[in-house]
Amino acid sequence: MNILIQGGRVIDPASGLDGVADVAIADGKILSIGNMPDTFTAEQTMDAKGCIVAPGLVDLSVRLGGSLASELSAAVAGGVTSVVCPPDTEPVLDVPGLVEMLRYRSERLQQSRVFPLGALTRQLQGEVLTEMAALTDAGCVGFGQADVPMANTQTLQRALQYASTFGYSVWLRPQELHLGKGVAASGAMATRLGLAGVPVAAETIALHTIFELVRSTQARVHLCRISSAAGVELMRQAKAEGLPVTCDVSINSLHLTDLDIGFFDSRMRVTPVLRQQRDRDALRAGLADGTIDALVSDHSPVDEDAKALPFAESAPGATGLELLLSLTLKWAAEDGVNLSDALATITRRPATVMGSALGALAAQLGTLSIGAVADICVFDAQAHWLVDPSVLRSRGKHSPFSGYELPGRVRATLVGGAMAFGA
Repeated sequence: MNILIQGGRVIDPASGLDGVADVAIADGKILSIGNMPDTFTAEQTMDAKGCIVAPGLVDLSVRLGGSLASELSAAVAGGVTSVVCPPDTEPVLDVPGLVEMLRYRSERLQQSRVFPLGALTRQLQGEVLTEMAALTDAGCVGFGQADVPMANTQTLQRALQYASTFGYSVWLRPQELHLGKGVAASGAMATRLGLAGVPVAAETIALHTIFELVRSTQARVHLCRISSAAGVELMRQAKAEGLPVTCDVSINSLHLTDLDIGFFDSRMRVTPVLRQQRDRDALRAGLADGTIDALVSDHSPVDEDAKALPFAESAPGATGLELLLSLTLKWAAEDGVNLSDALATITRRPATVMGSALGALAAQLGTLSIGAVADICVFDAQAHWLVDPSVLRSRGKHSPFSGYELPGRVRATLVGGAMAFGA
């Protein structure tokens, strides 16, 4: 279908484009921006006056929970057109058939694009490596352990050697196995509440180990959800050294601190744990200066019963897909970050993290370049909405931001030139 998006402010962080223009879409791709070809006839016209027309959001950390349809519906409602799914699904994505089934089911829904991560080890147990070549052929864009730390460093070394040989990327959340077993950040708040703490060293020890292995193997590694100021500084040093590493940060860590736990509020039970304000400030600065490559929703839907338990026993996780855009705008407004630069952290920069694993699609996601697939988010940056569990489309209704009034309401989401959401 030929679609014309009229009168919106078009922002494409990848090209630096920022101005009012019309966008023409034909055959699922962006035909033109600005001057319309004489041969183009719109079958559907969308009035985008007063709205931002941006690339569809790319989210690098999305757990799809028990209902693929509801979570992908939440994704497009939040303007997210591409999601990376960690391997800790049920069952674990450790064999090609399960990956192919997930891709088949997601493609039939014709909503957000789903890019699975394959398990690095069988059943995520950290002992036997999976068949990475077969999983790549099935559609995996990388390999990881989700939130399960690798206990055996030798196994991790072998995995990185293999991945480096064949050009695969490995996605790891840096957390030392034994030090990372607490439920809150070590500090005065955890002590006052009597909660088992997770020291910053749990992250930094893991980072040092990973960086040493990257130095020896030259494997491409993406570090998932950096949470501390010390972690940001180690990432900065690793990049300055030229190591092939990237990283992301969760919207939870970007906006909240351990003080938000309050009186054992289980909505604040997330992974990684919420740290102190100095950590949050360093994460914000690292995202702004490019040390941190991408901002992620860390969408992990949790059911009512699992959150109704005492804080330390409740399941970690929060819904975030529908909040990613709004919390990005909130961060940009609070820290004086240029809107285009802020949008880059949830569009082109995360798409670049996936890189060559996307094949021919690599240069087309997270951008509005001519000829790219028409994955587009149209939103009103001035409109505000109240985060209320009743309005969330995800089956997970728990969010640390419930009750917040946030900027940015998505008006329309297109995936491959097809209308996936329209408000």
